[in-house]
Amino acid sequence: MARTRFVGDSGLTARMTLVMFLLGGLFVVLVVGLALAVRSPALGLVIGVVGIGIAIYQWARSDVVAMRAMRAREVTPAEAPELHGMVERLCALADMPKPRVGVADTPVPNAFATGRSPDRAVVCVTTGILQLLTAEELEGVLAHELSHVAHRDVLVMTVASSAGIAAGTLSQGARFGGLGMMGGGRRDNRNGLPVWVLVLFLSLLVYAVSFLLLRLLSRYRELSADRAGAYLTLQPGHLASALQKIAGGVERSPQQDLREVAAGSALCITPMSLGGLTSTHPPLQRRLEQLARIERDLAAPGA
Repeated sequence: MARTRFVGDSGLTARMTLVMFLLGGLFVVLVVGLALAVRSPALGLVIGVVGIGIAIYQWARSDVVAMRAMRAREVTPAEAPELHGMVERLCALADMPKPRVGVADTPVPNAFATGRSPDRAVVCVTTGILQLLTAEELEGVLAHELSHVAHRDVLVMTVASSAGIAAGTLSQGARFGGLGMMGGGRRDNRNGLPVWVLVLFLSLLVYAVSFLLLRLLSRYRELSADRAGAYLTLQPGHLASALQKIAGGVERSPQQDLREVAAGSALCITPMSLGGLTSTHPPLQRRLEQLARIERDLAAPGA
């Protein structure tokens, strides 16, 4: 975590380290397993290079990809003076570099942060959230997003997704016979199963495990950002109010508007699809309960 005045979270650091370690191990298993399955070390090398390439691309272009997914653009202080002023005040309070500021032209109320480092980070809000929230509520949301930058969890989530992307690509190739040219159609095992079935099974297994690990990390990082943002502003009630308004705004948004920005849902402060076991965010009620506890702690004598 970068050295800022945001409260530290050893639990988040431990989870990010563990997820990166486990996903790295899964990727090695995927590469070695597929090389053995098709008896082609060259294929294992190709898969390894492709996976590393995906990770590097994700790392280098995460801000551009996320901005495009949300149809957002960077804005200057002259274009959005109040928004820039709010970000500057929060960054001064948190003792951190000011990230770039962006606005997504969509009526869906939301906000997100992205970027491979604090120097390359972008904090972005939608036009919908600017119209929906009060200044105090928006400040709570921006503090939440800035804590993601300070925690560097956006970078970890972006790079960690590479193993799942590589496995998903391989599973699609196996399903449609893409490995046939490399011997994927051979029946050289005791049960007479073609190699592409083994490739498909291994790829889907790695994808499923990486999917679950990233969902668990994503839920925790949102709780951590809520907590850090609330302690920075000392106004958890404003963030709680903002979360309720945003969730209500998302529920009322037309499906067409939601589909246009669905690709960036995992990065947003509130998901485009609320609830569900596979949600990237914790339940709204759990987030509100945490903020209520923080508000009680701050109000306690001697806090």
